[in-house]
Amino acid sequence: MSRGRRFLAALATLGVAGAAAFLLLTRPASLAEGAVPNHVADLRNGEVMYHAGSCVACHRAAEGGPGADRGLPAGGFAFPTPVGRFYPQNLTPDPETGLGRWSERDFVAAMTLGVSPAGRHYFPAFPYAAYRSMTKADLLDLFAYLKSLPAVKAPARPHELPLLPLAQRGVGLWKQLALRAEPWAPPPGRSASWTRGAYLANAPGHCGECHTPKDWAMVADESRHMAGGPHPAGEGKVPSLRGLLAAKKYKDVADLALALSAGEELGYENLSSGGMAAIQQNLARLPDSDLQAIAEYLLSLE
Repeated sequence: MSRGRRFLAALATLGVAGAAAFLLLTRPASLAEGAVPNHVADLRNGEVMYHAGSCVACHRAAEGGPGADRGLPAGGFAFPTPVGRFYPQNLTPDPETGLGRWSERDFVAAMTLGVSPAGRHYFPAFPYAAYRSMTKADLLDLFAYLKSLPAVKAPARPHELPLLPLAQRGVGLWKQLALRAEPWAPPPGRSASWTRGAYLANAPGHCGECHTPKDWAMVADESRHMAGGPHPAGEGKVPSLRGLLAAKKYKDVADLALALSAGEELGYENLSSGGMAAIQQNLARLPDSDLQAIAEYLLSLE
């Protein structure tokens, strides 16, 4: 065999080995047996999780699309990012285009592993890095609540990213970095109210997805947790949630809880900018005790 042919053969061998390694390293995870417990769903708690996560803020219907007039999470509203444009999917129980045929196992896998029922990676614009810290009971209650909503037929739009299939498989490499740490858990020794607020803000509320800066690989830099950073849509900056008392943004827990409930209607500034209007409107539907808990937690961040 000539030197040129040997070189081409070696190159082909390296290419095959590299492709095999890529497929192995990016293989979607599967949910362990017994990971989904038997559970009697609590729809009221599911609704709390739904609003804590502001699900409809990202999964709202496109203007004039199916479900838009009813404010249902029918999906299709564009979510621009620096790497491309995403179209969140339909969360209503339509069997063809939504969650109607999903099992509890499918839902828990999506929320904790970022894997679709078809075994494909979800892009991390879907904040499963935070949702994996939710309790299984809360996840199952949320799923039951979503299944209780009116069904809307709203086919998903394909995401607009270069080399979409390759990029989607490549998310597996990102997960090797972003999900290697244990899921967030509240530290011991704090009050029940603080712990509840920390859980709501960090797990279903996924506040850190926007308010915690990310490194070069778009992995959250937890050494600067909630310290603010670039807006995920590439438009300006997201403010820090640390030191709110020292900065005299709010007077006390009651003041911040009122701001989360009423927003700019009562003169609180910057609660409708950068997409926060939809978030605040969802938070306003939480029980007062949960708003107080979230405020207590946020004001403890120095």
